[in-house]
Amino acid sequence: MSAALLIEQVLNGLQFGVMLFLMAAGLTLIFGVMGLINLAHGSLYMVGAFACAAVAAATGSFWLGLMASLIAAALAGAIVEIVVIRRLYRREHLDQVLATFALILMFSEGTRWLFGSFPLYLDVPPVLSGAVTLPGGIEYPLYRLAIIVAGIAVAIGLFLLIGKTRLGIQIRAGEADREMIAALGVDIKLLYTAVFALGAALAGFAGALVGTIQSVQVGMGEPVLILAFVVVVIGGIGSIKGAFIGALLVGITDTLGRFLLPIAFHTFMNPSDATAVGSALASMLIYILMAGVLVVRPGGLFGTAS
Repeated sequence: MSAALLIEQVLNGLQFGVMLFLMAAGLTLIFGVMGLINLAHGSLYMVGAFACAAVAAATGSFWLGLMASLIAAALAGAIVEIVVIRRLYRREHLDQVLATFALILMFSEGTRWLFGSFPLYLDVPPVLSGAVTLPGGIEYPLYRLAIIVAGIAVAIGLFLLIGKTRLGIQIRAGEADREMIAALGVDIKLLYTAVFALGAALAGFAGALVGTIQSVQVGMGEPVLILAFVVVVIGGIGSIKGAFIGALLVGITDTLGRFLLPIAFHTFMNPSDATAVGSALASMLIYILMAGVLVVRPGGLFGTAS
């Protein structure tokens, strides 16, 4: 195993991690501010991917598709919050789970009705096609590198939004005492809609970016949603910093585990068995990581409870 190949896998883990961050950031904002368990967050990821694929196919422009993914996911999130979610804030978590699970079914069937059951495909924009030579002579796909840069830029933007703007102050105050900020004249309904739409836009953005790496299909958001929940638990509910660190940990752990464990088992097993056993154990690593973090810090790495 060469050092260049290992570095390439670390970069793949970073790319996977920043994609998970885009999902987990919306989840942790929504749960931290609203106390809402939103199982339909993965459906908004799917909405963004389909919007990007459809607009890119119609216009020939990936960038218009990317813009459409943000608008479509944010609009879908705002409509869902106003029509459905707004009635669930004071309900039990079980009611929230059942209602948002119903939304998953509605989004899935609605998407299948609009686009059919066959997957759509997105092409990498020409300006980001090909590979770039990194220090050490490592060849790495330019598009994957662009995803890493975009994810880091979004993370910095969110840190500034939450920490330096008036909206960020209201979001942080809403996490601490929503009744008090409502009494001070903040339109809590508008704030909740804005936060939900922001989280939805981040999920849709992630779906659009990943749509060029894998096919765009119905149900694509649910597996990613599970990993995003793991990220939120590891990082700590309500913490953007925790979501970012947790996403990178999960992305790198999962990617390196799937790469290194089969190689390790090759030393004393035949190649086919080593690959099967190594891959099976690798899929468990992120949950072992989550359990280890919760043993040490029950509230997550940057959560309030520890």
